Amino acid sequence: MVDPKWNIADAPNGGYLVSIALRAIEQTLPHPDPFAVTAHFPTRTDTGDVVVEVEPVRRGRTHSTAAARLVQGDETRVVVVATYGDLDEIRGPTVVRDGPPSFPDPEECVPAVGPFAPVFVKQFDLRLTPDTAAWATTRPSGTAEMSGWTRFADGRDADTRSLILFADSFPPAIFNVATALWVPTLELTVHVRGRPSPGWLQCRLQTRYLIDGYLEEDGEIWDSTGRLVALSRQLARIHA
Repeated sequence: MVDPKWNIADAPNGGYLVSIALRAIEQTLPHPDPFAVTAHFPTRTDTGDVVVEVEPVRRGRTHSTAAARLVQGDETRVVVVATYGDLDEIRGPTVVRDGPPSFPDPEECVPAVGPFAPVFVKQFDLRLTPDTAAWATTRPSGTAEMSGWTRFADGRDADTRSLILFADSFPPAIFNVATALWVPTLELTVHVRGRPSPGWLQCRLQTRYLIDGYLEEDGEIWDSTGRLVALSRQLARIHA
């Protein structure tokens, strides 16, 4: 069931649709955590009933992979391929070049929920940094970045599956550079790197290239302990 409370501009959020597919995939694989998730959105999904068709690809000792399709009527609306593992079992060399971003405290940031906020945004306690909130309050900053703190509005903590949702939950970074009414996602990839600790998540999303109306957006998610827990990239298109 596609719930309308996760809609943006009368269409379900892409990260939310992926989470529906992942719930079904998790029933077929032996591992608990999504490591790598890639989703394609060939056509718009409607709210209401949806059929999720899952095809296990491989069940291994360390990783398992499956594909899923969200189908409405006779049409495939979303295609997801996910590789799962167990984050508690991984060991190996670690090199992290950058630390968590330096943001003002959540109380000093700009709440994203307002009278005109999409119903989707109301599912989060989302606080944008003053610089990146400029597109909505004064004038765009001129830098294609969107950053801030986030958590679920109902107080529940993030888990590894919900990191895919959080990776697609901020306003598009391109809003601080170009005017757009809608920026639909064509493809979304998320790499989960750690199990998030309870509390706020710090997110930073950046776009470097907008070419002929198509853009990439790179994201990073850090948990309340300052640990990098997810990386994302998506391809999207501007509709002015």
